[in-house]
Amino acid sequence: MKKLLIVAFLATFSWGVQAQVKAPAPSPFSKLEQKVGLTDITVEYSRPSMRGRTIFGGLVPYDELWRTGANAYTLVSFSDDVQIGGKAVAAGTYSIFTKPGKQNWEIILYTDTDGGGTPRNWDEGKVAARVMAPVRELPFSVETFTITFGDLNNNSAELVLTWENSYVGVTIDVPTAMKAQKSIDAVLGGPTANDYYAAASYYFEEGKDMKQAKEWIDKAVSMNPEAFWMSRRQSLIYEKLGDMKGAISAAKNSIKAAKARGNDQYVQMNEASLKEWGIE
Repeated sequence: MKKLLIVAFLATFSWGVQAQVKAPAPSPFSKLEQKVGLTDITVEYSRPSMRGRTIFGGLVPYDELWRTGANAYTLVSFSDDVQIGGKAVAAGTYSIFTKPGKQNWEIILYTDTDGGGTPRNWDEGKVAARVMAPVRELPFSVETFTITFGDLNNNSAELVLTWENSYVGVTIDVPTAMKAQKSIDAVLGGPTANDYYAAASYYFEEGKDMKQAKEWIDKAVSMNPEAFWMSRRQSLIYEKLGDMKGAISAAKNSIKAAKARGNDQYVQMNEASLKEWGIE
């Protein structure tokens, strides 16, 4: 009987530990992903609702720091360097804090990204950007705090905050023109030294056409003569083709470039090959 009571207690205790009541969060989490031109922007935040309350000037006092949402810090991430309200912001993730006012909002990007509420010890040195944005009154009421992107085009978008009857937007400029031109130049400019090196290395490793591998590795080395790893591969391809003079010359070039970059490993590998080929 005693054993049965123990088993029953353990079963009840185990069920109590594992069982968890599931209920909707008062301020549900939301994740917004938007590509602006060629830049990825992500916003993660929790969305409180009005529920009959006065928000700005009430629940959220005017001219005081607000976490711009609920629960954990509201976060924004940029895949590239951008400009927000004309202020330069490096690629990365930031928390968003605001100081809502009757006429304007102060929008602050902060480098601390782990926490909830507002920082206990505010550090001005962690402010990545601070911009002012005007408040526009909406002709309708927004029940749940919402962050969206508006005026989307190839070069910019407006980060929009709406709640109650307030609409606040700030422009994010992205480097689309620069990135597009860089991509165009790279593609139309033909293969890079790394492309030729990768192709030659594949042919060498797989024992394919060594003459073709030689052509590619020669192009790679001519485009990047200081790349000691490319000269190393060139020496091995030449040796495979039986061109010992070329192999020795390439190995010596690799040693010289590796020494200049302080890479002892490649110096030793090349010296070992030269010794194997009868060059002391």
